[in-house]
Amino acid sequence: MNRIRLIPVDNTEAGVLENLREDLAAAFECEVVVDPPLEPPDYAHNSKRQQYLSTAILSRLQKVPLDKAERLLGIVDLDLYIPDMNFVFGEADTEERVAVISLCRLRQEYYGLPPDDRLFGLRTLKEAVHELGHTYGLEHCPEPRCIMYFSSTIEDTDEKGPLFCEQCFKQLTEHKERGGWVEPEERSGWGLLTALREIFKRR
Repeated sequence: MNRIRLIPVDNTEAGVLENLREDLAAAFECEVVVDPPLEPPDYAHNSKRQQYLSTAILSRLQKVPLDKAERLLGIVDLDLYIPDMNFVFGEADTEERVAVISLCRLRQEYYGLPPDDRLFGLRTLKEAVHELGHTYGLEHCPEPRCIMYFSSTIEDTDEKGPLFCEQCFKQLTEHKERGGWVEPEERSGWGLLTALREIFKRR
């Protein structure tokens, strides 16, 4: 069964998970379920940096059994990093079809600003779609408005649009065809772009 599984890797709020589940189900036109949480990722903590190594969390997620047609997205509310960067919003393993995103820097409160639930929801969805895009074989895109553009700052995340550019959308659709998700003649009717537009209108 074609399915995306969301798995909290700490005490992520249930409301955040449910909103994301609904939006991703509409966006990717598949079943999206929320799995029970994993243990806190103390194994990934770097005491010097006071951050968590995203690659270590990915390694833990890779141990969760997956069917061939499934993707797994871990959700953490902790600050993530990889060794050669100050932080990352997320990371993905294309071959293993797993990814993780951090909610920490998506919140306005992180920057000393008042909470903004709408903006937080937009940022969360963008980063989730971006990392899941990697699990479907997409790489970073040079087009700043494409959802697959690499975000090195929160301003990059806010600036890029909710949609895939034409080239990335074509690659994603071809991947779905190869995987048996949609027949080639149905491509023009596939609703990802429409679904994403409607989701971001509501946010």
